[in-house]
Amino acid sequence: MNSNKERNRMHRARVFVQRNYSRRYWLLFSLLIAANMTVHAAGFPQPSPGLMPNPAKGKVLYNQNCASCHGADLKGSDKGPPFLHRVYEPSHHADLAFQLAVKNGSRAHHWQFGDMKPVPGLNPDDVAHMTTYVRSEQRKVGIK
Repeated sequence: MNSNKERNRMHRARVFVQRNYSRRYWLLFSLLIAANMTVHAAGFPQPSPGLMPNPAKGKVLYNQNCASCHGADLKGSDKGPPFLHRVYEPSHHADLAFQLAVKNGSRAHHWQFGDMKPVPGLNPDDVAHMTTYVRSEQRKVGIK
């Protein structure tokens, strides 16, 4: 009799754990979807759907808009930090960070160059091209 009671108790415990883990994973999945929808709904700058960013176009835009501070070689200057630095690797500064910095400016937080002002005249597609260029140059020096 005890063995049947024990088996039933163990079965109920297993079902309880399975249901709770399923709920946790479902909750985590739901939160991730909601966060993704929030990014899009909150008006964060997003490139055009289907855009294929072009690093050659990005290099031209970068030279026109960013090189004076971040260096034509992406190694920085006395006005701005280098993009060929681990601080700007994708796992630390995602592509969205570039979009936000261009649109809103950026507070100094890793370097002592002062705050970055917004860059007028650039749209999210332009920034996507520039980011693709920067990422391609980063990969060349081992930043992944």
